[in-house]
Amino acid sequence: MQKAFTDRFLRYVSFNTRSDDASDTVPSTPGQRVLAQQLRDELAAMGLADVKLDSNSYVTARLPANTSHPVPPIGFIAHMDTAPDASGENVKPRIIENYDGKDILLNHEQALRLSPADFPILKQYIGKTLITSDGTTLLGADDKAGIAAIMTAIAYLVEHTDIPHGDICIGFTPDEEIGRGADHFDVAGFGARWAYTIDGGALGGLECENFNAAGADILFRGRNVHPGTAKGMMINAMHLARQFANELPANEVPEKTEGYEGFFHLCSMSGSESEARLEYIIRDFNRDSFEHRKQLLLSIADSMNQQLGEKRVIVTLTEEYANMREELEKVPHVVSIAREAMEACGIQPDIKPIRGGTDGSRLSFMGLPTPNIFTGGHNFHGPYEYLCVDSTLKAIETIISICRLTAEKHWNVE
Repeated sequence: MQKAFTDRFLRYVSFNTRSDDASDTVPSTPGQRVLAQQLRDELAAMGLADVKLDSNSYVTARLPANTSHPVPPIGFIAHMDTAPDASGENVKPRIIENYDGKDILLNHEQALRLSPADFPILKQYIGKTLITSDGTTLLGADDKAGIAAIMTAIAYLVEHTDIPHGDICIGFTPDEEIGRGADHFDVAGFGARWAYTIDGGALGGLECENFNAAGADILFRGRNVHPGTAKGMMINAMHLARQFANELPANEVPEKTEGYEGFFHLCSMSGSESEARLEYIIRDFNRDSFEHRKQLLLSIADSMNQQLGEKRVIVTLTEEYANMREELEKVPHVVSIAREAMEACGIQPDIKPIRGGTDGSRLSFMGLPTPNIFTGGHNFHGPYEYLCVDSTLKAIETIISICRLTAEKHWNVE
Protein backbone atom coordinates (compact mmCIF):
# COMPACT_ATOMS: atom_id res chain seq x y z
CA MET A 1 0.00 0.00 0.00
CA GLN A 2 2.87 2.39 0.71
CA LYS A 3 4.20 2.13 -2.84
CA ALA A 4 0.72 2.56 -4.31
CA PHE A 5 0.17 5.71 -2.25
CA THR A 6 3.63 7.16 -2.90
CA ASP A 7 3.38 6.60 -6.65
CA ARG A 8 0.04 8.39 -6.74
CA PHE A 9 1.19 11.25 -4.55
CA LEU A 10 4.32 11.90 -6.60
CA ARG A 11 2.24 11.84 -9.75
CA TYR A 12 -0.29 14.34 -8.42
CA VAL A 13 2.22 16.86 -7.09
CA SER A 14 3.69 17.10 -10.59
CA PHE A 15 0.56 19.00 -11.63
CA ASN A 16 0.73 22.75 -11.03
CA THR A 17 -2.66 23.45 -9.46
CA ARG A 18 -1.92 26.66 -7.59
CA SER A 19 -5.19 28.59 -7.30
CA ASP A 20 -5.54 32.32 -7.96
CA ASP A 21 -7.90 34.50 -5.95
CA ALA A 22 -7.59 37.29 -8.53
CA SER A 23 -9.13 35.07 -11.20
CA ASP A 24 -12.87 35.00 -11.89
CA THR A 25 -12.82 31.70 -13.79
CA VAL A 26 -13.85 28.30 -12.43
CA PRO A 27 -11.48 26.72 -11.73
CA SER A 28 -9.30 29.74 -11.10
CA THR A 29 -6.30 28.18 -12.90
CA PRO A 30 -6.10 25.77 -15.85
CA GLY A 31 -3.79 23.30 -14.12
CA GLN A 32 -6.64 22.22 -11.87
CA ARG A 33 -8.64 21.13 -14.89
CA VAL A 34 -5.71 19.04 -16.09
CA LEU A 35 -5.45 17.21 -12.76
CA ALA A 36 -9.23 16.78 -12.70
CA GLN A 37 -9.08 15.02 -16.06
CA GLN A 38 -6.33 12.73 -14.77
CA LEU A 39 -8.38 11.82 -11.70
CA ARG A 40 -11.49 11.20 -13.78
CA ASP A 41 -9.57 8.80 -15.99
CA GLU A 42 -8.07 6.95 -13.02
CA LEU A 43 -11.46 6.56 -11.34
CA ALA A 44 -12.96 5.24 -14.56
CA ALA A 45 -10.07 2.78 -14.95
CA MET A 46 -10.81 1.47 -11.44
CA GLY A 47 -14.31 0.58 -12.63
CA LEU A 48 -16.20 3.04 -10.43
CA ALA A 49 -19.73 4.07 -11.32
CA ASP A 50 -21.10 7.52 -12.18
CA VAL A 51 -17.65 8.99 -12.91
CA LYS A 52 -18.15 12.65 -13.80
CA LEU A 53 -16.07 15.73 -14.53
CA ASP A 54 -18.36 18.75 -14.72
CA SER A 55 -17.81 22.08 -16.43
CA ASN A 56 -16.41 23.58 -13.22
CA SER A 57 -13.83 20.78 -12.80
CA TYR A 58 -15.54 19.00 -9.91
CA VAL A 59 -14.75 15.29 -10.11
CA THR A 60 -17.21 12.80 -8.60
CA ALA A 61 -17.59 9.04 -8.67
CA ARG A 62 -19.23 6.22 -6.71
CA LEU A 63 -18.04 2.82 -5.54
CA PRO A 64 -21.28 0.77 -5.41
CA ALA A 65 -22.28 -0.99 -2.20
CA ASN A 66 -21.47 -4.66 -1.74
CA THR A 67 -23.84 -5.36 1.17
CA SER A 68 -27.23 -7.05 1.14
CA HIS A 69 -28.67 -4.75 3.83
CA PRO A 70 -29.20 -0.98 3.42
CA VAL A 71 -26.23 1.19 4.37
CA PRO A 72 -26.22 5.00 4.27
CA PRO A 73 -24.06 6.29 1.40
CA ILE A 74 -21.04 8.22 2.69
CA GLY A 75 -18.45 10.37 0.98
CA PHE A 76 -14.77 11.32 1.01
CA ILE A 77 -13.63 14.66 -0.36
CA ALA A 78 -10.29 16.37 -1.04
CA HIS A 79 -9.29 19.49 -2.94
CA MET A 80 -7.09 19.66 -6.02
CA ASP A 81 -5.66 23.17 -5.73
CA THR A 82 -2.60 24.27 -3.80
CA ALA A 83 -2.28 27.56 -1.95
CA PRO A 84 -1.60 30.78 -3.86
CA ASP A 85 0.96 31.74 -1.18
CA ALA A 86 3.79 29.77 -2.81
CA SER A 87 4.72 28.26 -6.15
CA GLY A 88 3.37 24.85 -7.08
CA GLU A 89 5.23 24.64 -10.38
CA ASN A 90 8.01 22.11 -11.02
CA VAL A 91 7.71 20.55 -7.58
CA LYS A 92 10.73 18.33 -6.92
CA PRO A 93 9.81 15.93 -4.12
CA ARG A 94 12.49 14.31 -2.02
CA ILE A 95 11.85 11.07 -0.12
CA ILE A 96 13.71 10.67 3.19
CA GLU A 97 13.51 7.13 4.52
CA ASN A 98 14.30 6.30 8.13
CA TYR A 99 14.58 9.97 9.13
CA ASP A 100 17.46 10.43 11.60
CA GLY A 101 16.10 13.42 13.54
CA LYS A 102 18.67 15.88 12.14
CA ASP A 103 18.34 18.95 9.94
CA ILE A 104 17.15 18.24 6.40
CA LEU A 105 18.88 20.39 3.80
CA LEU A 106 16.12 21.41 1.41
CA ASN A 107 18.06 23.78 -0.80
CA HIS A 108 21.82 24.21 -0.86
CA GLU A 109 21.84 27.52 -2.75
CA GLN A 110 19.41 29.13 -0.32
CA ALA A 111 20.85 27.33 2.71
CA LEU A 112 17.27 26.36 3.49
CA ARG A 113 16.90 23.69 6.16
CA LEU A 114 13.96 21.86 7.68
CA SER A 115 15.14 21.72 11.25
CA PRO A 116 13.69 20.24 14.46
CA ALA A 117 15.04 23.36 16.17
CA ASP A 118 12.38 25.33 14.28
CA PHE A 119 9.80 22.55 13.98
CA PRO A 120 10.12 20.36 17.11
CA ILE A 121 7.45 17.87 16.01
CA LEU A 122 10.01 16.47 13.55
CA LYS A 123 11.57 14.62 16.48
CA GLN A 124 8.43 12.49 16.64
CA TYR A 125 9.19 11.15 13.17
CA ILE A 126 12.60 9.63 13.75
CA GLY A 127 12.68 6.36 11.83
CA LYS A 128 9.72 7.36 9.65
CA THR A 129 9.52 8.13 5.93
CA LEU A 130 9.15 11.81 5.07
CA ILE A 131 8.57 13.62 1.77
CA THR A 132 9.67 17.24 1.30
CA SER A 133 10.07 19.62 -1.63
CA ASP A 134 13.45 21.03 -2.67
CA GLY A 135 12.67 24.31 -0.88
CA THR A 136 11.90 26.30 -4.05
CA THR A 137 8.18 25.41 -3.99
CA LEU A 138 5.62 24.04 -1.63
CA LEU A 139 5.19 20.26 -1.70
CA GLY A 140 1.46 20.13 -2.36
CA ALA A 141 0.54 17.65 0.37
CA ASP A 142 -2.30 20.08 1.06
CA ASP A 143 -4.27 18.44 -0.33
CA LYS A 144 -2.78 16.02 -2.83
CA ALA A 145 -1.96 13.74 0.10
CA GLY A 146 -5.71 13.66 0.73
CA ILE A 147 -6.45 12.88 -2.91
CA ALA A 148 -3.84 10.10 -3.02
CA ALA A 149 -5.10 8.68 0.29
CA ILE A 150 -8.69 8.49 -0.97
CA MET A 151 -7.65 6.98 -4.30
CA THR A 152 -5.47 4.38 -2.58
CA ALA A 153 -8.23 3.45 -0.13
CA ILE A 154 -10.81 3.09 -2.90
CA ALA A 155 -8.44 0.96 -4.98
CA TYR A 156 -7.96 -1.28 -1.94
CA LEU A 157 -11.73 -1.66 -1.47
CA VAL A 158 -12.13 -2.49 -5.17
CA GLU A 159 -9.55 -5.27 -4.81
CA HIS A 160 -10.77 -6.55 -1.42
CA THR A 161 -14.44 -7.29 -1.97
CA ASP A 162 -14.65 -9.10 1.38
CA ILE A 163 -14.69 -5.73 3.18
CA PRO A 164 -18.34 -4.70 3.50
CA HIS A 165 -19.34 -1.16 2.57
CA GLY A 166 -22.26 0.86 1.35
CA ASP A 167 -22.11 3.30 -1.56
CA ILE A 168 -18.89 5.30 -1.28
CA CYS A 169 -19.06 8.70 -2.96
CA ILE A 170 -15.83 10.39 -4.03
CA GLY A 171 -15.42 14.13 -4.64
CA PHE A 172 -12.45 16.26 -5.68
CA THR A 173 -12.97 20.01 -5.67
CA PRO A 174 -11.15 23.03 -7.13
CA ASP A 175 -10.23 26.31 -5.44
CA GLU A 176 -10.61 25.34 -1.78
CA GLU A 177 -7.57 27.41 -0.87
CA ILE A 178 -9.26 30.60 -2.04
CA GLY A 179 -12.55 29.80 -0.31
CA ARG A 180 -14.50 28.68 -3.38
CA GLY A 181 -14.30 24.91 -3.10
CA ALA A 182 -17.97 24.45 -2.21
CA ASP A 183 -19.33 27.16 -4.52
CA HIS A 184 -20.52 24.76 -7.22
CA PHE A 185 -20.61 21.49 -5.27
CA ASP A 186 -23.77 19.53 -6.13
CA VAL A 187 -24.71 18.09 -2.73
CA ALA A 188 -27.84 16.36 -3.99
CA GLY A 189 -26.03 14.91 -7.00
CA PHE A 190 -23.12 13.76 -4.85
CA GLY A 191 -25.49 11.35 -3.15
CA ALA A 192 -23.88 10.96 0.29
CA ARG A 193 -25.70 11.30 3.60
CA TRP A 194 -22.54 12.58 5.22
CA ALA A 195 -18.88 12.87 4.23
CA TYR A 196 -15.33 13.43 5.46
CA THR A 197 -12.75 15.79 4.03
CA ILE A 198 -9.30 14.23 4.07
CA ASP A 199 -7.45 17.50 4.51
CA GLY A 200 -5.90 17.63 7.97
CA GLY A 201 -2.47 17.57 9.54
CA ALA A 202 -0.82 15.32 12.11
CA LEU A 203 -1.73 11.71 12.85
CA GLY A 204 -5.08 11.31 14.61
CA GLY A 205 -6.48 14.71 13.78
CA LEU A 206 -10.29 14.70 13.77
CA GLU A 207 -11.67 18.19 13.36
CA CYS A 208 -15.33 18.90 13.98
CA GLU A 209 -15.34 22.65 14.39
CA ASN A 210 -13.70 25.59 12.69
CA PHE A 211 -13.54 29.35 12.83
CA ASN A 212 -16.42 31.62 12.02
CA ALA A 213 -14.80 33.72 9.32
CA ALA A 214 -15.21 37.10 7.67
CA GLY A 215 -13.10 39.48 5.65
CA ALA A 216 -12.83 43.22 6.20
CA ASP A 217 -11.81 45.74 3.57
CA ILE A 218 -11.13 49.15 5.17
CA LEU A 219 -10.77 52.17 2.93
CA PHE A 220 -9.24 55.43 4.15
CA ARG A 221 -9.83 58.60 2.14
CA GLY A 222 -7.36 61.39 2.77
CA ARG A 223 -6.76 64.89 1.51
CA ASN A 224 -3.41 65.53 -0.10
CA VAL A 225 -1.82 68.96 0.05
CA HIS A 226 1.76 70.03 -0.69
CA PRO A 227 3.67 69.08 2.47
CA GLY A 228 5.27 72.51 2.70
CA THR A 229 1.88 74.18 3.23
CA ALA A 230 -0.10 71.26 4.63
CA LYS A 231 -0.66 72.40 8.22
CA GLY A 232 -4.30 72.20 9.17
CA MET A 233 -5.29 70.95 5.72
CA MET A 234 -3.64 67.63 4.89
CA ILE A 235 -5.34 64.43 5.98
CA ASN A 236 -2.87 61.63 5.37
CA ALA A 237 -4.78 58.45 4.57
CA MET A 238 -1.84 56.28 5.64
CA HIS A 239 -1.85 57.91 9.08
CA LEU A 240 -5.56 57.17 9.36
CA ALA A 241 -4.84 53.55 8.55
CA ARG A 242 -2.12 53.40 11.20
CA GLN A 243 -4.45 54.95 13.76
CA PHE A 244 -7.14 52.40 12.95
CA ALA A 245 -4.75 49.45 13.26
CA ASN A 246 -3.49 50.72 16.61
CA GLU A 247 -7.03 50.64 17.99
CA LEU A 248 -7.24 46.86 17.63
CA PRO A 249 -6.11 44.53 20.47
CA ALA A 250 -2.37 44.05 20.01
CA ASN A 251 -2.35 40.45 21.31
CA GLU A 252 -5.30 39.21 19.27
CA VAL A 253 -3.27 38.36 16.17
CA PRO A 254 -2.38 34.94 14.69
CA GLU A 255 1.19 34.97 15.97
CA LYS A 256 -0.02 35.38 19.56
CA THR A 257 -3.07 33.10 19.66
CA GLU A 258 -3.80 29.38 19.71
CA GLY A 259 -6.51 26.84 20.48
CA TYR A 260 -9.90 28.51 20.71
CA GLU A 261 -8.53 32.06 20.68
CA GLY A 262 -9.73 34.25 17.85
CA PHE A 263 -7.86 37.04 16.07
CA PHE A 264 -7.72 39.94 13.65
CA HIS A 265 -5.17 39.30 10.89
CA LEU A 266 -3.86 42.18 8.80
CA CYS A 267 -3.08 40.46 5.50
CA SER A 268 -2.66 43.42 3.16
CA MET A 269 -1.92 47.13 3.35
CA SER A 270 -1.40 49.71 0.64
CA GLY A 271 -1.85 53.40 -0.01
CA SER A 272 -0.70 56.95 -0.39
CA GLU A 273 -1.56 60.27 1.25
CA SER A 274 -4.80 60.39 -0.73
CA GLU A 275 -6.09 56.88 -0.23
CA ALA A 276 -5.07 53.83 1.79
CA ARG A 277 -6.48 50.38 2.37
CA LEU A 278 -6.16 47.69 5.04
CA GLU A 279 -7.45 44.18 4.49
CA TYR A 280 -8.15 41.96 7.49
CA ILE A 281 -9.50 38.50 8.06
CA ILE A 282 -11.53 38.01 11.24
CA ARG A 283 -11.65 34.64 12.96
CA ASP A 284 -13.39 33.34 16.09
CA PHE A 285 -14.94 30.03 17.17
CA ASN A 286 -17.59 31.62 19.37
CA ARG A 287 -20.44 33.21 17.45
CA ASP A 288 -20.97 36.05 19.96
CA SER A 289 -17.26 36.89 20.06
CA PHE A 290 -17.16 36.78 16.27
CA GLU A 291 -20.00 39.29 16.03
CA HIS A 292 -18.23 41.48 18.60
CA ARG A 293 -15.07 41.51 16.48
CA LYS A 294 -16.97 42.70 13.44
CA GLN A 295 -18.75 45.34 15.48
CA LEU A 296 -15.45 46.57 16.89
CA LEU A 297 -14.19 47.38 13.40
CA LEU A 298 -17.36 49.30 12.64
CA SER A 299 -17.17 51.14 15.97
CA ILE A 300 -13.57 52.24 15.41
CA ALA A 301 -14.54 53.57 11.99
CA ASP A 302 -17.54 55.42 13.41
CA SER A 303 -15.42 57.00 16.14
CA MET A 304 -12.75 58.15 13.68
CA ASN A 305 -15.36 59.56 11.30
CA GLN A 306 -16.92 61.53 14.13
CA GLN A 307 -13.53 62.98 15.03
CA LEU A 308 -12.86 63.86 11.39
CA GLY A 309 -16.29 65.40 10.96
CA GLU A 310 -16.94 63.42 7.78
CA LYS A 311 -16.93 59.84 6.50
CA ARG A 312 -13.35 59.09 5.57
CA VAL A 313 -13.09 55.55 7.00
CA ILE A 314 -15.25 52.96 5.26
CA VAL A 315 -15.46 49.33 6.45
CA THR A 316 -16.83 46.63 4.14
CA LEU A 317 -17.42 43.25 5.79
CA THR A 318 -17.75 40.00 3.84
CA GLU A 319 -18.98 36.78 5.44
CA GLU A 320 -16.85 33.77 4.49
CA TYR A 321 -17.87 30.65 6.43
CA ALA A 322 -19.32 29.53 9.77
CA ASN A 323 -18.37 27.03 12.47
CA MET A 324 -19.49 23.59 11.29
CA ARG A 325 -19.92 22.49 14.90
CA GLU A 326 -23.44 23.98 14.74
CA GLU A 327 -24.38 21.37 12.12
CA LEU A 328 -22.29 18.41 13.27
CA GLU A 329 -23.82 18.50 16.75
CA LYS A 330 -27.10 17.53 15.08
CA VAL A 331 -25.58 14.27 13.74
CA PRO A 332 -23.17 13.03 16.45
CA HIS A 333 -22.83 9.57 14.87
CA VAL A 334 -20.85 11.09 11.99
CA VAL A 335 -18.01 12.00 14.34
CA SER A 336 -18.45 8.87 16.48
CA ILE A 337 -17.92 6.60 13.48
CA ALA A 338 -14.68 8.37 12.58
CA ARG A 339 -13.47 8.18 16.17
CA GLU A 340 -14.23 4.47 16.40
CA ALA A 341 -12.59 3.85 13.03
CA MET A 342 -9.37 5.51 14.16
CA GLU A 343 -9.32 3.53 17.39
CA ALA A 344 -9.82 0.31 15.41
CA CYS A 345 -6.65 1.25 13.50
CA GLY A 346 -4.68 1.80 16.71
CA ILE A 347 -4.87 5.59 16.45
CA GLN A 348 -5.63 7.88 19.37
CA PRO A 349 -8.10 10.44 17.98
CA ASP A 350 -7.01 14.03 18.53
CA ILE A 351 -10.30 15.92 18.40
CA LYS A 352 -9.56 19.60 18.07
CA PRO A 353 -10.77 22.73 16.30
CA ILE A 354 -9.47 23.75 12.90
CA ARG A 355 -7.81 27.13 13.10
CA GLY A 356 -8.99 27.75 9.58
CA GLY A 357 -11.65 26.30 7.32
CA THR A 358 -12.20 23.44 4.89
CA ASP A 359 -14.72 22.65 2.18
CA GLY A 360 -16.44 20.68 4.93
CA SER A 361 -17.26 23.79 6.94
CA ARG A 362 -19.40 25.12 4.11
CA LEU A 363 -20.71 21.76 2.95
CA SER A 364 -22.01 21.08 6.45
CA PHE A 365 -24.28 24.11 6.13
CA MET A 366 -25.30 22.98 2.63
CA GLY A 367 -26.80 19.77 4.01
CA LEU A 368 -23.74 17.49 3.89
CA PRO A 369 -22.25 17.09 7.40
CA THR A 370 -18.50 16.87 6.80
CA PRO A 371 -15.85 16.72 9.54
CA ASN A 372 -12.16 16.70 8.65
CA ILE A 373 -9.61 13.88 8.99
CA PHE A 374 -5.80 14.01 9.08
CA THR A 375 -3.42 13.34 6.18
CA GLY A 376 -0.03 13.43 7.93
CA GLY A 377 1.11 16.72 6.40
CA HIS A 378 2.83 19.64 8.14
CA ASN A 379 3.86 23.25 7.44
CA PHE A 380 1.41 23.73 4.61
CA HIS A 381 1.55 26.68 2.17
CA GLY A 382 5.30 27.12 2.07
CA PRO A 383 8.70 25.60 1.29
CA TYR A 384 8.97 23.90 4.71
CA GLU A 385 5.97 21.66 3.97
CA TYR A 386 6.51 17.95 4.51
CA LEU A 387 4.51 14.75 4.70
CA CYS A 388 4.98 11.79 7.05
CA VAL A 389 4.07 8.84 4.84
CA ASP A 390 3.58 6.53 7.84
CA SER A 391 0.82 8.86 9.07
CA THR A 392 -0.84 8.98 5.65
CA LEU A 393 -0.96 5.19 5.55
CA LYS A 394 -2.92 5.38 8.80
CA ALA A 395 -5.28 7.87 7.16
CA ILE A 396 -5.87 5.33 4.39
CA GLU A 397 -6.59 2.65 7.00
CA THR A 398 -9.01 5.05 8.68
CA ILE A 399 -10.94 5.63 5.44
CA ILE A 400 -11.28 1.88 4.92
CA SER A 401 -12.28 1.40 8.56
CA ILE A 402 -14.98 4.10 8.31
CA CYS A 403 -16.45 2.33 5.28
CA ARG A 404 -16.46 -1.03 7.05
CA LEU A 405 -17.86 0.24 10.35
CA THR A 406 -20.62 2.17 8.64
CA ALA A 407 -21.70 -1.07 6.97
CA GLU A 408 -21.22 -3.38 9.96
CA LYS A 409 -22.35 -1.38 12.96
CA HIS A 410 -23.98 1.86 11.97
CA TRP A 411 -26.03 1.00 8.91
CA ASN A 412 -29.33 1.85 10.64
CA VAL A 413 -28.49 5.38 11.80
CA GLU A 414 -30.96 8.07 10.81
